[in-house]
Amino acid sequence: MSKVSHSTLVRQSGNHFGQKLKIFFGNYSNGLIERKIVTFGDVTALKPSRAWSFFSVVVLLATWQLITATGWVSPIWLPGPHAVWDSFIQVANVGYRNYTLWQHIFWSMYRIFVGFFFACVIGIPLGLAMGLVGPLRGWLDPIVEFARPIPPLALIPLIIIWYGIGEKSKIILLFLAALWVMVLAARAGASRVSLNKVLAAYSLGASKPQILRYVIIPNALGEIMTGMRVALGVCWGTVVAAEMVAADKGVGMMIMVASKFLQTDIVLMGIIVIGIIGYATDILMRKLEMKLIPWKGKS
Repeated sequence: MSKVSHSTLVRQSGNHFGQKLKIFFGNYSNGLIERKIVTFGDVTALKPSRAWSFFSVVVLLATWQLITATGWVSPIWLPGPHAVWDSFIQVANVGYRNYTLWQHIFWSMYRIFVGFFFACVIGIPLGLAMGLVGPLRGWLDPIVEFARPIPPLALIPLIIIWYGIGEKSKIILLFLAALWVMVLAARAGASRVSLNKVLAAYSLGASKPQILRYVIIPNALGEIMTGMRVALGVCWGTVVAAEMVAADKGVGMMIMVASKFLQTDIVLMGIIVIGIIGYATDILMRKLEMKLIPWKGKS
């Protein structure tokens, strides 16, 4: 066996370490090794651990129980998990303000999804048009950028004056909360379509409607789906404000009325219900996104 000098071993080990660094940062020439090993920055290789998600929920509940059981916070300000669960059972079976919990949830979801539906029907075509037509974007951009930062809560008095206190005013408030998000998402999706794809389609003889249908819309779907998820979250955050407008049913109304009588357990229960439904809706939207645009993040 031939003898290898210490300097040679050090040099080989340094080269091996350098190759590992190149592989880690995606600079190594072997594409197969790069694809297999590189995970940092590769969104397709990112898989969140369900065990960690479950553990975080357990830690949160345990901390909540510890704080309330030791008396650090008065139950009138922070009821324990058992008190909130008892309120959930009571409202689900007996009801609150003449409606059961399921009826409150139904009416809140009805208002949210009707407002969200019309925001998508109007906002997506409008955003795509702004991303594709220069004069239209120049004309509408100041209006969109002016209206976007206005919080929905500030619009309540004006909406009551214009539309009264019926269901229409609540749905319009939720519609406006989601509209600008959808417009901006669709506009961003249309603006980020690769020019090379458009030119390739034209070179194959595609017409403008075909370019829109087979190139622009599929490439904009990623931004649009992200905007839909954000818009739904905004709607769930706005439903409490929407149901301040003389509502007699709805989760937001239940939270507002309970807060006036210091029924903190019902307030927390309503907040948790909104969070769970919003989280479940977001998961469904993510599953839909994976089905509709499986190529997202893989280009």
